[in-house]
Amino acid sequence: MMRSDLLGLLLLVGLAGAGCSLVPPAFDPASSDPALFDSTHPPILVETRFEVEAAHLNAIVYEAQGPGPHPTVVLLHGFPGNERNLDLAQAIRRSGWNVVFFHYRGAWGSGGEFSFAHVLEDVAAVVDAISAPGFAAEHRIDAARIALVGHSMGGFAALVSGAELAPVRCVASLAGANLGALAKAALAQPEQAAGFATSLDGWSGPIRGSSGAAMVEDLKVQADRFDTTARAGVLAGKPLLLVAGALDDVTPPSIHHEPLEAALLAAGAQSLETLVFERGDHSFSGQRIALARRLTRWLQGACATAFR
Repeated sequence: MMRSDLLGLLLLVGLAGAGCSLVPPAFDPASSDPALFDSTHPPILVETRFEVEAAHLNAIVYEAQGPGPHPTVVLLHGFPGNERNLDLAQAIRRSGWNVVFFHYRGAWGSGGEFSFAHVLEDVAAVVDAISAPGFAAEHRIDAARIALVGHSMGGFAALVSGAELAPVRCVASLAGANLGALAKAALAQPEQAAGFATSLDGWSGPIRGSSGAAMVEDLKVQADRFDTTARAGVLAGKPLLLVAGALDDVTPPSIHHEPLEAALLAAGAQSLETLVFERGDHSFSGQRIALARRLTRWLQGACATAFR
């Protein structure tokens, strides 16, 4: 036995003999598995589908261990969804929450056609579906404890849907986009609109049923509805987490994060947490554990208080 190991063992024995209780370190779902495994109600992964206007949405439910019912996160991916954040789904589940992940209409094999307006309709349909008594009971979901967590375009969807949907109690936006701000810039500068349409075409490999030009027109028509800063008054009443990356060149914080934070503070937000990773890119490629840790702590802390 190494000398340091022997000293550590003697110290533990001495503390025990002195009547001191040894408290294990707090469980960190971002980096550790739960110490106890519930073999009666184990964590499981279930494939499912949701239906919206006769189109199916491919989905997965990450069910947390334990009899539940559990609070549940609806996890929203971006456009087109190359970063699905399923590492976050696993960390959230380890923290005792269910996670519902799905693909929007026209994305990654889901039926129907993609549009930004459809994204919001799809979120509403999924929140409604998982709140139905039968589905909630089958998947150990507490329909009174639902949160939205979204990345990029999914952050936009989480914020707008969080303002529009009463069952959603708290919202986290990770590198969230303000599509309304982009739409208003496109209306003011046609050449910028054309460039954005070209970019959307280049990113849309797994997206079906819409062109970049059609998506830009969708943005223009819905510019006011899609402006996340315009939702500050409603969102200010809910626990919120906004995360950005200083090196993000897809949704730069100066356009998408900072104006929203300012609008929320002006609206009197009482439960707003913000974080900017100084070395964070759009996908937080170098901060995945730190991101998971901050998100799960927020869910277990500020978000959980909204359910009491």
